[in-house]
Amino acid sequence: MPKSQIPVLKQNRPKRNTSRKIVFILLLLFIVLLAVLFFRSSMSRISAIEITGNVYTTTSELLEKSGLKEGEQFFGTTSADVIERLKTIKAISTVTVDKQFPGTILIKVQEYPTVAYELGSDGTLKAILASGTSLTVPATIGVAVEKPILTQWKADDPLKAKLSEVLAKIPNELTTDISEIIPNPTPSFPDQIRMYTKSQFEVITTVSLLSDKVEYLNQVIETERPGKITMLEADTYVPFIPDNPDEDAEPGATP
Repeated sequence: MPKSQIPVLKQNRPKRNTSRKIVFILLLLFIVLLAVLFFRSSMSRISAIEITGNVYTTTSELLEKSGLKEGEQFFGTTSADVIERLKTIKAISTVTVDKQFPGTILIKVQEYPTVAYELGSDGTLKAILASGTSLTVPATIGVAVEKPILTQWKADDPLKAKLSEVLAKIPNELTTDISEIIPNPTPSFPDQIRMYTKSQFEVITTVSLLSDKVEYLNQVIETERPGKITMLEADTYVPFIPDNPDEDAEPGATP
């Protein structure tokens, strides 16, 4: 009889999938342990907050509005959240936030430009920004002499905000001679204003027409003697009548 062959038994080998799962679980536990240790360490917390660019808004005001505090979680708030909070301040035009690991947050703000000044009821000097916001001028900041002074304006006058927007769009060289702006509404022109210049002109115009008429204003100032300029639907110029009719006569001339 031929001998029958006994089949060779296969060795049981551990499944590769099982070993991979064990490695993955160990790695995951290791990562979780590192995360727990990291978030409990000082490296995960805010160690310094630096704010630059603010002039009229105080650093403490910006810090409070940002919602950031030293010692809190560095990754607890996104840069977009901080920017959104700070831009609710009417004086702020733009904000950039740079989070530098570990622990440092740099905030740079840009306020709206100053377009005019006004005296408050308590005698304090306030800056009028392009957004229409009125803020007290700190004692440590100088005053731009080329900016006009707004007088006799009510604090809640919506026309003041519109005037601020208009002044912000006019080049500085066209407004440097304007020293004072006063509200002067009429039934026909509810946004009418009266202006006085350093070169001793009186000007009547409206907020809505100012940006279109300001070039004509400067032409008259540069070529004519002091007088009254009206810039409404039509432009007119009338020189002031001197108290002494002979004051314009040349020395030695016969009257």
